[in-house]
Amino acid sequence: MTDQAPPPADDEAQENEVLRAARELQQQREAAEAAEAADKEAGKSRRGWKTAAAAGLGIGSAAVIAALLYANRGKIK
Repeated sequence: MTDQAPPPADDEAQENEVLRAARELQQQREAAEAAEAADKEAGKSRRGWKTAAAAGLGIGSAAVIAALLYANRGKIK
């Protein structure tokens, strides 16, 4: 027989893949907004293309990961 650990006492403290992907997406959005605010403070009237590309890449990749995890949620068990 295998040793099994008891389930955690607080289910809300445990973070699954979907919640982690959502949290990472939110952090990337906040980082993109902070970068945009910093650009505006620096006197730029528009974002640089590198900043926009980095923000788009981060948000897009997090969305793809979240979609894949959602699609495969039944297979992970």
